[in-house]
Amino acid sequence: MRQFVIFYMLLTYWAYGLPLGIEEAIKRSGIPKKDISIYMKEAGNSSHIIASLNENQSRTPASVIKVLTIYATILKLGFNYRWPTQFYTAGFLSKGVLQGDLVIKGFGDPTLSDKDLENIVDNIYRYGVHRIKGNIVIDRSYFQVGTKDSSGFDEHPYSPYNAMPDAMMFNERVSTICVTPNKNSVTKKTVDHSYTLLNKLKGVNKPCSGRYSWPGVRIDKSQIIPTVLLQGKISKRCGKRNICKVVTKPYRSFYYALRDKLEEKGITVEGTLRLKKVPPYAKRLFTHYAKPLEEIVSKTAKKSNNLYARHLLLLLGAKQYGAPATLDKGRRAVETILRSKGVLGFGTLKIDNGCGLSRSAKLTAKLLADMYDNAYERYGQRWMNILSVAGVDGTIKKRFRGTVVKNHAWMKTGTLKRVKNIGGYVKSKSGKFYTVVILVNTKKGNWRASGLQNNIIKWLVEHKDAVVQPVNIKSELWDIKTKSPSSYEISSLQKYYVQAGAFTDIPSKQYLQRIEHLGFRYKVRYGNRHKVLVGAYSDEQKAREVLAIIRKYINNGAFLLKE
Repeated sequence: MRQFVIFYMLLTYWAYGLPLGIEEAIKRSGIPKKDISIYMKEAGNSSHIIASLNENQSRTPASVIKVLTIYATILKLGFNYRWPTQFYTAGFLSKGVLQGDLVIKGFGDPTLSDKDLENIVDNIYRYGVHRIKGNIVIDRSYFQVGTKDSSGFDEHPYSPYNAMPDAMMFNERVSTICVTPNKNSVTKKTVDHSYTLLNKLKGVNKPCSGRYSWPGVRIDKSQIIPTVLLQGKISKRCGKRNICKVVTKPYRSFYYALRDKLEEKGITVEGTLRLKKVPPYAKRLFTHYAKPLEEIVSKTAKKSNNLYARHLLLLLGAKQYGAPATLDKGRRAVETILRSKGVLGFGTLKIDNGCGLSRSAKLTAKLLADMYDNAYERYGQRWMNILSVAGVDGTIKKRFRGTVVKNHAWMKTGTLKRVKNIGGYVKSKSGKFYTVVILVNTKKGNWRASGLQNNIIKWLVEHKDAVVQPVNIKSELWDIKTKSPSSYEISSLQKYYVQAGAFTDIPSKQYLQRIEHLGFRYKVRYGNRHKVLVGAYSDEQKAREVLAIIRKYINNGAFLLKE
């Protein structure tokens, strides 16, 4: 009877592999199974697994890792948290004249832009500052992030997705240059003297296509003040073009734009830009707040905004471990927050920068699905609406437009060279919600991976009950049926254990249940590192058989422990 119970547990928990429709989709894609990780189940606490393939295999996540950063931020700060930027006077203010400095402390609000300047300047004027005899001082000490403008991740270092974070962010570190070909006009969208703009474009009377449709752009950062050169031939028939590049420092751009708006308001500034901390004697004038966090994380997910995700990671680091924010604090904060809330099951997780623009970041399909299930149970539709809605918005607006998936999936995508991932929720036509993670790291082409994911998601939407037929069980699992009960009983001669894991936090109930579902006994040895030991066994060979199973289905880093 015991053998049958163990066999049945394994059958229900592990034997469900891939439904015929998914098997056929993989074959058609031409992608090897070893390159694919799939984990699909009914959303939430349900144990009904629809399909699983390499779900515990470590993969490069690309931008799907953003949801971990986002979810940790929501758990820590809540949907309604609002990012501050503080304004101070350092000096004597009398009759509208500030005998001293206007001081601004940035806390990393990634949304601060030229659209906020009118309100900021109105507040400065309203609080009685009509003339500044000192400097504009910027305190960007809340983030400790170095001086790099671009991550330099790929061959497009000046592209906005490569922008690096800063506590005094402005316009997402992007300089926008407006080109009007029929007037041969080249202008800066926002007043900014921190870089030089040169126009060497030549207008031609040609169709607006091919090499005549966009200007050539060359950026020279060899001098203190960078230069942006627009050159080449462009058709006079082309409409207005906006060139968006990472060129300069965001705090310098903010200073020049703010100063320009102050002067428009009639507020003169006699000094210049200074970088230093808020002095202890400074008096706070007011605090400018960003929109609620819910809107910021929604843009982070739907638009896959790398800069926003980087700032969320750093903010969490400062909130969890104190300022200044660092990359290391942010990484630790995300994992600590998620583990403390019981979000993370067992599996590889390397956060890196929190945005996915990384080759060192790693996770598994099962771990990501566990997070999605937790978020679904905790926040439901409010959380789902943060993600891109199929055929409606975000990164899957065009991908599923005009298909049965439209309005039936809420997902986050992730793309790098040889990486195409997607994860989130799918609603079938029968009304059931499923947690779906499909990670593909392959050399066979992202277009193949995208097509495979699309076909699987369409299959799930259309499949009435998503009932899966069991596939052949691995030989080592069938072997358990034929072994005698004593093979896995604890012997009076306790010599061998299988160490299935060691944790700084208490192992989760979900993790321990996975061992139970395999039919093995275990104990937790508590200490600085909480060790999960399976066994004990008197016979080394029997212990090694168990080790092989634990490595395959629980932790490939498990090892034998002799006592």
